[in-house]
Amino acid sequence: MNATTVPLEAILRAQAGLAGRVHRTPLLTSRTLGELTGTRLYLKAECLQKTGSFKVRGVINRIGELSAEERTRGIIGISAGNHAQAMAWAAAQEGVRCTVVMPGNASLAKVAASRAYGAEVVLHGTVYEAFAKMEELRVAHDFVLVHPFADAAVIAGQGTVGLEIVSDLPEVDAVLVPVGGGGLISGIAAAVNALRPETHVIGVEPEGAAAVSAALAAGQVVTLPSVSTIADGLAAPMTSDLALAHVRALVESVVRVKDVEIVEALRMLLQRAKLLAEPAGAAGLAALLSGTVRLPPDARVAVVVSGGNIDLPRLKELLP
Repeated sequence: MNATTVPLEAILRAQAGLAGRVHRTPLLTSRTLGELTGTRLYLKAECLQKTGSFKVRGVINRIGELSAEERTRGIIGISAGNHAQAMAWAAAQEGVRCTVVMPGNASLAKVAASRAYGAEVVLHGTVYEAFAKMEELRVAHDFVLVHPFADAAVIAGQGTVGLEIVSDLPEVDAVLVPVGGGGLISGIAAAVNALRPETHVIGVEPEGAAAVSAALAAGQVVTLPSVSTIADGLAAPMTSDLALAHVRALVESVVRVKDVEIVEALRMLLQRAKLLAEPAGAAGLAALLSGTVRLPPDARVAVVVSGGNIDLPRLKELLP
């Protein structure tokens, strides 16, 4: 494994630390969706995770590494919603002060949940302005940054999703992972590559927020001039050097899907699998249903349904 990527040992340590604190989410089958995609399809239901997404895995692992002095300073993060909720919940469990900065147009449900868990939520401007505001507050108050996709401990925590997939489906042929900033796919790819290197790990981005694809094309991290997608959980305007190193070394490909394809996948998850996902969580299935990703017949495919935090008015808009 490349020296810049998170080692399996770190992911195994994270798994031990998370035991009994997060759900070991199920790997569900769907015959109908499998027939539609020509695969043996499995759904890794992180939408059923505590706080409604995979994010809590990485946050708990990161907080677990804080020194006593860092705990007294408190933590800060930037998020469209899921990372914020995970930080708020985990910080409350640990008795650590938590501040999260969210864009002004963040989901009202995600804002309310973050506040209910106990975080101080700062709503500020666009996603670009929110990043700047977060850094301003971090410096002013000496907070410890818990970055969603540029932190090795967070990535190691997300890698426990990959450990569980391989444990439950040892002969998995491919894993499809929604991609925003790249933290989730970095952890999953590190775990899967270490345990079953022949498995294909494929990332799926929305066309309107393809930060990792842009970085791969440029050969370095770039900031997108704009982001536009219904998948707010994947709307990161950039990736990180750490995540890019993982994708380059361990991920077979990163593809892009249209918002309309994400909506159809969202509908199929609800109708056929009885899973309520948010748009970000449906991106992996969208790549299969649309034919963007084509795999050999009967391939064993695990699709990560990364989150389920969608408010009912928004769901009604998307699925009238």
